[in-house]
Amino acid sequence: MLPWLSSDRVQFPNVDQALDDPDGLLAAGGALTPEWLLAAYRRGIFPWFSDGQPILWWSPDPRMVLFPEEVRVRRSLAKRLRNAGFRVSFDRDFAAVIDACATTRAFQEGTWITHEMQAAYLTLHDLGHAHSVEVWQDQRLVGGLYGVALGKVFFGESMFSRERDASKVALVHLARRLLACGGGLIDCQMRTEHLAWMGARDIARGDFIDYLDRYAQQSTRLFGQAPASAHNDRPGDIHATIQGDGNSEQ
Repeated sequence: MLPWLSSDRVQFPNVDQALDDPDGLLAAGGALTPEWLLAAYRRGIFPWFSDGQPILWWSPDPRMVLFPEEVRVRRSLAKRLRNAGFRVSFDRDFAAVIDACATTRAFQEGTWITHEMQAAYLTLHDLGHAHSVEVWQDQRLVGGLYGVALGKVFFGESMFSRERDASKVALVHLARRLLACGGGLIDCQMRTEHLAWMGARDIARGDFIDYLDRYAQQSTRLFGQAPASAHNDRPGDIHATIQGDGNSEQ
């Protein structure tokens, strides 16, 4: 039986109780208040459900993560970083980013970023916990990502592109931000080939929880006191592994 969580009290089962099939499904119910969401992320849990479903909470094993020092910038992407005319900002338009992520996914395959989810993360953003990276071309928002930051951990939720490689540019700049703060990791949740292409890899859930204990409790702020150049970063300024193209881009 899948545990049903009462919304009256923030309490999750141990992540070791998550199902193997579907991988990582832990519980249902609860609420999408800041208290519930922050408690979930600190425990390696995230919400993921569709319209018409109850709130479903997940903690998959293995967990896909991206260590910022391992981000791969292949030659084709490096050229785009230098020559595509992208500008990158942080937290300039969180609402537009989450709306674009929801719209893009709805067009492609249906979306789990429901109106209820958008409202919950907009509240987290207002409280200083949820953040966005925006990629601009001229004055047009062409890509970005959003997620939740705790200490040196960024829990990625979704990304979108309206121009080729724009979401990859956002991810590279997010990795740069973590590197500037001395490390940490980006939680990618579940495996995708797009993220694997960028250098993300699977680790055991237990190791992921250990990283949270190490990094998420720190007082480091990835966002907030941004460098003076944060709203006009030069996309080529990240120190990362640049590799040959190998396979075609995804």
